[in-house]
Amino acid sequence: MKAVIIGGGIIGLSSAYYLKKKGWDITIVDRTDLSDSCSYGNLGMIVPSHFVPLAAPGILAQGIRWMFDAKSPFYVKPSLDLQLIQWGLRFIKSATAANVKKSAPYILESNLLSKKLYEELSREPGFDFAFEKKGIVMYFKSEKVADEEIHLAEKARAMGLDVVTLNSIEAQALEPNIALDVLGAVHYRSDAHLYPNKLNQQLIANLQNAGAEFIKGDIQHVKRSTHKIECIRVGDREIKADTFVFAAGSWLPQLLKPLGISIPLMPGKGYSFNVDGQEKNLSIPAILCEARVAITPMNNQIRFGGTMEIGAVNDQINMRRVQGIVESIPEYMPGLQVQMPVKEKVWYGFRPCSPDGLPYIGFSKQYNNLLIAGGHAMMGLSLGPITGHLIADLANGESPAMNIKAFDPGRFS
Repeated sequence: MKAVIIGGGIIGLSSAYYLKKKGWDITIVDRTDLSDSCSYGNLGMIVPSHFVPLAAPGILAQGIRWMFDAKSPFYVKPSLDLQLIQWGLRFIKSATAANVKKSAPYILESNLLSKKLYEELSREPGFDFAFEKKGIVMYFKSEKVADEEIHLAEKARAMGLDVVTLNSIEAQALEPNIALDVLGAVHYRSDAHLYPNKLNQQLIANLQNAGAEFIKGDIQHVKRSTHKIECIRVGDREIKADTFVFAAGSWLPQLLKPLGISIPLMPGKGYSFNVDGQEKNLSIPAILCEARVAITPMNNQIRFGGTMEIGAVNDQINMRRVQGIVESIPEYMPGLQVQMPVKEKVWYGFRPCSPDGLPYIGFSKQYNNLLIAGGHAMMGLSLGPITGHLIADLANGESPAMNIKAFDPGRFS
């Protein structure tokens, strides 16, 4: 059996890896040479702690306030674009307590399964991507956010996660090498992190060694019959397959639209930059709650990242938002001296965001050999292995590793 995967980010590579393990011949098609993607510059966090979807109560009011701050962590670029308007209306409808209650168990289970798969992958020959199970620390400075985070930690504990709430003294004891200025913290000891650059490179090398074919180029045409994809044309090549997996991140809607498939999804641009390891270094990955900034020690450096700009794909770097990241760091960690990076050193990528905060994983309703995998937002890296495993299960006609009803790609049809 042959599978063609469109998209070479962590979702596409994971799908290829697990399909290959089940004996499939693999071809991966991507518009780039795979030297960079949204899967490279992220913060490398594996996050069972992030069981609350992006569409949650309170995000709308907070988002409106943030839209008037050039340095804020969240921004929706006003536009008359119909795709954005429809996405926004669905997001508003989904931002409810009922959506959180329904979605949380699916998000948590998929993250826990993915973490287990990362542990297994880290022990495989040829894989050494600095997988560490130190957890993630959520730092807060205000009483309001403290109440929210402690309440969320209680929910997490009730759902079976290993979580510890810390006061300011306990938080400082956890990070003795960095001076902190916080009210307290929550340590999600069930979380983990890795070095995404190595992970992607090692997945590509593994697939190449196993005989997978990589093709750089755009899809010019998709040949189809009534309920089946026959082949795709890339350049002057026609590529036939038994199964086609569309895992093209933020480019999914435009690739699926000609096939009569509507997938509500908007790119959420995020920024990151690296700073060489300092004399006093961070030990455990962290999130600065009020600022929505993430920090991860990796590869003898510290990577800082944040912001979510919802809008059309573009190559512009908004240095005011990068400045917002830089200025927030000493408010929590006065011991970290971080200079404003030059624009050339700022990485950006597009997180594919669904309106309800859940990914799309499964067969399309229109074609019986077309699988869709996307819409993971900020959890793409975290959910890469389980998504790939589920795609391989479905392609092989097997029962998936978990209930994926909530991830139905046609749920907004």
